[in-house]
Amino acid sequence: MSTQLIKKYQFHKFWDDEFKHLLYQHEEFNDPDNLKLWTDAGYPNRFTGDMCDMRSQQPSWNQRFVDMFSGNGWKDIGTSYYRMSTGTVLPTHSDLYKKYVKLFNLQGREHTIRRAIIFLEDWQPGHYAELLDEPFVGWRAGAALEWSYDAAHMAANLGISPRYTLQITGHVDD
Repeated sequence: MSTQLIKKYQFHKFWDDEFKHLLYQHEEFNDPDNLKLWTDAGYPNRFTGDMCDMRSQQPSWNQRFVDMFSGNGWKDIGTSYYRMSTGTVLPTHSDLYKKYVKLFNLQGREHTIRRAIIFLEDWQPGHYAELLDEPFVGWRAGAALEWSYDAAHMAANLGISPRYTLQITGHVDD
């Protein structure tokens, strides 16, 4: 059952383009049921972009984002930078947070997990996001979407330039 918490807000841009030069790596989507569903529906077989998570060097200003979310009551905050190349489509899904739940002992408290996506550049034609069936385009750098753990969302890049976002995961008190 989705708690369907959605927030939209705008950060004042304080970052530079350091995110474009991170050590991005491709990681497969971790839900085999959705992968089969999407492949059977005819989607191409590359569903995710490239990520640079906390196992790798993060931008010099990354801690500023962590501090802002911590100041809003988020705990155990993780960051991951995401580069979505042209032609990548991540169909509608809800995140599973398997590693996060296990790492922070949140079994039975998954409803406390929050995720936010911050768009690091201004919207460009062909860049797309959707949250609970509501499309999101035309953003300015610093636009943020936040949701509760199980809210359905999707992303796509049908444009000609990479789409860069910062993904932040944390949890709040019950």
